[in-house]
Amino acid sequence: MSGSQQYCTFYIDRQMFGIEVEVVQEIIRFQEITRVPLAPALVHGLINLRGQIVTAIDLGTLLAFSSHDPERPRMNVIVRGEDSSFSLLVDRIGDVLELDESMSEVAPITLKGAVSEVIDRAYKLERELLLSIDVTRLLKTISQAVVGHAA
Repeated sequence: MSGSQQYCTFYIDRQMFGIEVEVVQEIIRFQEITRVPLAPALVHGLINLRGQIVTAIDLGTLLAFSSHDPERPRMNVIVRGEDSSFSLLVDRIGDVLELDESMSEVAPITLKGAVSEVIDRAYKLERELLLSIDVTRLLKTISQAVVGHAA
């Protein structure tokens, strides 16, 4: 495929999201999380990833999706940022998909709130819609939420 991109896919609630494979460090099962006092709700806590302390972000909370089923353990998508790694807590992992850029469209204008700020493209797949997350915009949105909480 010319002009194709690989996406690591995952679900929050029943919505499929994707992040470019190049920025995904690894995917791990749910880890013990240490809560951070006075942190905003989207900061679920910290995990120890082989000696590296990684902030676990509750992506469902950030994107204002319905609350997670506490009976089902979540997965960690470890993403490399500019300065450090962070974990995105997601409900379940999908497949790695290679998608041609010609299949993409601009993000739907019906998206509201933080989800509209972090989604850059949408892909109409055979049975569902994949919303592509721009990691740079995601990091900016997380930073704004954390700083706004501290103010």
